[in-house]
Amino acid sequence: MDSRLTDSVVHGHLWGTDEVRAIFAEPARLQGWLDVLTALAGAQAELGLIPAQAATAIAAEARVEKLDLNFVAAETRRTSHSTLGLIAGLQRILAEPAREWVYFGATVQDVTDTWTALAVRRVCGIAWRDLRRLEAGLLALAAEHRDTVLAGRTHGQAGAPTSFGLKAASWADEVRRHLDRLREGGPRWFVGQLAGAAGTLAFYGAAGTELRNRFCARLGLADPGVSWTSSRDRVAEFGGLLAMVTGTLARIGTEVYQLARSEIDELREPVRPGGVGSITMPHKRNPEASEHLDTLARLVRASAGVLVEGMVTEHERDGRAWKAEWVALPEACLLTGAALRFAVELVAGLEVNSAAMRANLGPYSGSEQALAMLAPALGKHRAQELLQRALSTGRDQGLSLAEALRQADLLDDELAGRLTTPYLGAAGEMVDAVLGRAGQARAREPEVWP
Repeated sequence: MDSRLTDSVVHGHLWGTDEVRAIFAEPARLQGWLDVLTALAGAQAELGLIPAQAATAIAAEARVEKLDLNFVAAETRRTSHSTLGLIAGLQRILAEPAREWVYFGATVQDVTDTWTALAVRRVCGIAWRDLRRLEAGLLALAAEHRDTVLAGRTHGQAGAPTSFGLKAASWADEVRRHLDRLREGGPRWFVGQLAGAAGTLAFYGAAGTELRNRFCARLGLADPGVSWTSSRDRVAEFGGLLAMVTGTLARIGTEVYQLARSEIDELREPVRPGGVGSITMPHKRNPEASEHLDTLARLVRASAGVLVEGMVTEHERDGRAWKAEWVALPEACLLTGAALRFAVELVAGLEVNSAAMRANLGPYSGSEQALAMLAPALGKHRAQELLQRALSTGRDQGLSLAEALRQADLLDDELAGRLTTPYLGAAGEMVDAVLGRAGQARAREPEVWP
């Protein structure tokens, strides 16, 4: 029985996706390690470090389905070594001449760090695709609601008017920056590891750096140029980006969660067929996905914190750091995968109640506009003082903004009349700018990356 929610048959969909799970599931991970060993043997054979026949045999037999995983597990426990069980399992199915050339001169970290780079690359591809899907949905919302008025809220209170289009454009622009970060970070993260015992590649003599270059090339990874067994910044940076991505998704989810409140009713989550909002209050329509985005983001931040902790290592190898990554990195990736899926679905089906948005503006939402009218003649601070006094009196008397200002002799009928139409300033211009920048970027970049 699965003890982790990320692998639960019942609840696993809330904490991961099958697509990401397929990257980190044990058979896939072990096959990934075997693929790394195969690439290493092939590169070694090219340089004459091992017999070509041995490399060919390793490539033919290094399949996880050929291994006796019970034997591999027993040997791993018996030897108290992370990969000796796998080595022994592979040796069992190899012909005698090839057995001694398995894992020739390599270390655990050479195998696992290189596989981690391969896994990160696949996760990046998923994140790239889903972030672009999310961006497309947000851009559509921004365009459709460019001039849809709603209350801009600061410190939790309704303030001056803004547009829902500007809010959606802000989300889209943030997502675009994450796409930039993914693309910019790839060259740093997609690198192999071949360091040997203490990072010097001494086992391979003069062929060390050339072997590393060929080994990495076989896997489609870059040569790091220097051993990075104790430099965990690459993994920490990627984990930090996942925390930032899910932080953005939580910001979107939190906004939907708040604006879906019954007394606000400006946004609503899409309803899935058969979905149940509350098992005890049938009238409720709980914002489950929006809420869950914040939960997922909290957990990703916790895992990212473990990865950042791993940057503090000792000497040339410190298992405390990179072995913690074996738990924290897959967890962060699984949770991020789930968050992206939820966010894409949420935005694609988001219901916007523009009538409620306008109704919730509040009677004094034009006070900033009134201040801008009065400031040139009275001075900004004097105008603010007089406005605050007039609006306080007007609120007590149940007056509209225009009525309160006319009563205080601050604005004449013509100027006060302008306050009946919400003024959005440069909101539309900024929405157009986001749409233009994103459109140009999307036209230049590939849909599938890396």
